[in-house]
Amino acid sequence: MKITTVVRSLGLFTLSLAAWTPHAWAQVKKPAVAETVQGHIFKPAQVEATDANVKQLKVPAGFTVTKYAENLGKPRMLAVAPDGTVYVTSREKGTVTMLQDKNKDGKAEVSKVVAQKENMHGITLRNGKAYLITVKEVYTADINKDGTLGTLKEIMKDLPDGGQHNNRTLAFGPDGKLYVSVGSTCNACDETSKESATMLQADADGKNRRIYAKGLRNTIGFGWHPDTKVMYGFDHGIDWLGDEESKEEFNRIEDGGNYGWPYVYENGKANKADEPKNMSWAEYAKMSKNPLLLYKAHAAPLGMVFYTGNQFPKEYSGDAFATMHGSWNRAQASGYNLVRVKFENGQPKQIEEFLTGFLVNGEKAQFGRPCGIAQHPDGSLLFSDDDNGVIYRIAYTGK
Repeated sequence: MKITTVVRSLGLFTLSLAAWTPHAWAQVKKPAVAETVQGHIFKPAQVEATDANVKQLKVPAGFTVTKYAENLGKPRMLAVAPDGTVYVTSREKGTVTMLQDKNKDGKAEVSKVVAQKENMHGITLRNGKAYLITVKEVYTADINKDGTLGTLKEIMKDLPDGGQHNNRTLAFGPDGKLYVSVGSTCNACDETSKESATMLQADADGKNRRIYAKGLRNTIGFGWHPDTKVMYGFDHGIDWLGDEESKEEFNRIEDGGNYGWPYVYENGKANKADEPKNMSWAEYAKMSKNPLLLYKAHAAPLGMVFYTGNQFPKEYSGDAFATMHGSWNRAQASGYNLVRVKFENGQPKQIEEFLTGFLVNGEKAQFGRPCGIAQHPDGSLLFSDDDNGVIYRIAYTGK
């Protein structure tokens, strides 16, 4: 489906300029900007994750992809305990499910719901405790010896409304602080809450919350490089700017940083539908930090993890892996894959596709939308598909 958007003038979507009276034009202090943008809506049809489909998934030589668990509904974010117990959230059901592979054959045989709260999404583990986040609250619970979770205790509340992006995530940094990603409530707009479209920082007990970085539309996947301890994250680009804009941004996230949303995107491009106050787009761009790398527009990055295991070849150590959930706002599908962010000497150099093949039937259908990702203690990677209810395992055998 193709949609030609309306003329955009001074940040307002209008059907035509005829509604602007001479008096209205007289009040304009800056030149009007009018342009037409074409947008598309295309969602590949969902098909089953059959053995034949899974078999044709493509990864680099020596790697294998198998099902770790299935029939999980809509699994979202993942966390793995040191003993190999896997925890997966379901935003739809509000649950945390514990998965265990006791015979270590690469497939979980234990599946048990161990916690439940409405809109449960992000999860991280630290010092024998699980930390979980809904839209507005953060909870913690002790991890019992059998892997189940104790009673949930609220340590943070009154986070901003979710709006368009209610998928909160959280993680602990090398500094022991708790970081919380709060997406924007809209595609592009002036937010009513200063905490929307930000990365927040708080103490481990949820106290002393503050804005760490802003101008981040929706940075669900983030983490710290294992050697440099620098924070990075994948931010979602703005929709309805065309099939090729705006691209997904890989950012170095710094304390006090402004990453441009909603006024500028990519490397300082102006979002003409939203105008910064009391300055030009160019002036705002100078105040904003540019992304280090860009990836295909509308691919929708979700989970991200830095590889620190010993199973993969050495050249993968310190690289980041991210899930691309898949597009809907472009004519030809992008995403529906996993990417690798290659680092050299502690610096990100390029993004390359790592796992592909979920798009089938001439890319008109898909059997998987990658979502959460985590590293298993054995060095394999696990990632979830929240369409067909599967968790996949990527292992390196060298064969």
